[in-house]
Amino acid sequence: MKLLTLRLPAVTGNGNETATVAVRQDGDTLTEIPGFADVGALLQDPTWETTAAAANGATHALDGADLAAVVPSPGKIICVGHNYRNHIKEMGREVPEHPTLFAKYAESLIGPNDDLALPQESDTVDWEAELAVVIGKQGRRISEADAADHIAGYAVLNDISMRDYQFRTIQWLQGKTWEKSTPFGPALVTRDEFTPGPLMTSAVDGDIQQSTPTSDLVFTPGFLVSYISTIITLNPGDVIATGTPGGVGHAQDPKRYLQEGQVLVTTIEGLGQLKNRVIKEA
Repeated sequence: MKLLTLRLPAVTGNGNETATVAVRQDGDTLTEIPGFADVGALLQDPTWETTAAAANGATHALDGADLAAVVPSPGKIICVGHNYRNHIKEMGREVPEHPTLFAKYAESLIGPNDDLALPQESDTVDWEAELAVVIGKQGRRISEADAADHIAGYAVLNDISMRDYQFRTIQWLQGKTWEKSTPFGPALVTRDEFTPGPLMTSAVDGDIQQSTPTSDLVFTPGFLVSYISTIITLNPGDVIATGTPGGVGHAQDPKRYLQEGQVLVTTIEGLGQLKNRVIKEA
């Protein structure tokens, strides 16, 4: 299945508000899953798979749909750095013995087609295409062999990075979780329909910057679920961003960063596409 979070005009308020609903994609049609405001809320239901498959709510056209981040408010967004060998090499690092972990917050997420605003404080805004793992079942100290049972599915994410802030210190958080900076979606593709391996790309104005199979990870999704759950309980709706491959702008000579008016497209075969127009922050 493909599960998405659809924005709808609110029925109350001043007319500028929006509501959201979890939907299932059936070809070019989106079918509402009644009772669930978004995919994250749906995943809290232990019967989410059968509930989503059986849903027969109101329908909407996929074309032109206003999509929110597929899980708009995860309890945790845990990101992995230095997890593709070609990116490790271009950044002048050694292959790590253990995963490099940092966090994002839910306020950083935007929808798959939302505008990406360049903050006033940074002119070194970079792209990082990533495969995102979405948790579907709670677990602590999950074995790697059992990790697949805890994964609801996969989505596309771009870990937009403000490099000047990121490298102010040896801790990366301040460059990685800027408000409304992280496109995420378009859909959660359930684990029975996707296995990591297909090609992931990012392109700026049609110029391919990154192009690497999602199987080229140092630490696999199963290992990451096991490792992270040793540290902290993973809950339904939590997100693990598994790292970016080579081709980031910061590693190029000369360095390249996102500019106003450009269009950033992030794609993983089988999962879909993020398409974000770059604007200046108001």
